[in-house]
Amino acid sequence: MSETRIDTYQRITNTIVSALEAGTRPWVKPWNASHIGSNFPRPLRSNGEPYRGINVLLLWLATAEHGFEYERFMTYRQAQELGGQVRKGERGTLIVKYGTITKKGEAAEDEDREIPYVKGYTVFNLSQIDGLADEHYAAHTPLPVEQRIKRADDFATNTRAAISHGGNRACYIPATDQIQMPPFAAFVSPEAYYGTLFHELAHWTGGKSRLDRISSTNMQTKGYAFEELIAEITACFICSDLSLAVSVRDESASYLASWLKCLKEDKKAIFRAASRAQAAADYLHQQQEGRVAA
Repeated sequence: MSETRIDTYQRITNTIVSALEAGTRPWVKPWNASHIGSNFPRPLRSNGEPYRGINVLLLWLATAEHGFEYERFMTYRQAQELGGQVRKGERGTLIVKYGTITKKGEAAEDEDREIPYVKGYTVFNLSQIDGLADEHYAAHTPLPVEQRIKRADDFATNTRAAISHGGNRACYIPATDQIQMPPFAAFVSPEAYYGTLFHELAHWTGGKSRLDRISSTNMQTKGYAFEELIAEITACFICSDLSLAVSVRDESASYLASWLKCLKEDKKAIFRAASRAQAAADYLHQQQEGRVAA
């Protein structure tokens, strides 16, 4: 069990590190995919449910690298159960499954312990599978531009975060629990504005009254760079969920060396970053309940 867990963490971290060293952010690159327009949806399981956390990054990266046409992935067995067959010679994508095992107490009075584990397994994109029913291959249809932007505005408003506009700096200020944004017209595109806004909203989720995640506001610390990684991934998750194209923030380039150093020193760092980004995205989505405009 131990060796398998270590191998899985290291193999996936190596994949992310290689992509970053090649200049590709696994959470950004796929939005250049031309087969579905300017955005890329969350990858889906065989039953249509979206993947989460680190698996989203891994499947986006595989899609960008191999040009997969569909958002749905499944195991070899799932494809067979649905009447399909993975084509001979196709290579799958490594993703992970989290779980726990119960360890019995050594003595009668000792409590049982739940021990977490992570297990790697392989999935295939529908582009690699023949013979499935036609509905499985239905193409993703992007929302109209005006609807996407309205949805983004509604999403931000429904969080009830304090957002001010003015000046030339985008930031979240923990001391006042406010987000400061440049004027909308200052951005090169609506997508650039919303991507930046969601990045700052990701920081906002880390406030003490919410997820209490922000450990430092000193830009020179490892904790600050790691928080930037969480916020960048979170923003991409939200953009994907809203069918909105994402723009890479210029500021993120300066953190690349820090991210690489962090990932190389700690094979579990990208798992933590993706997990916390998923938690931040979940928190922002939870604020939408009962507030979405009709």
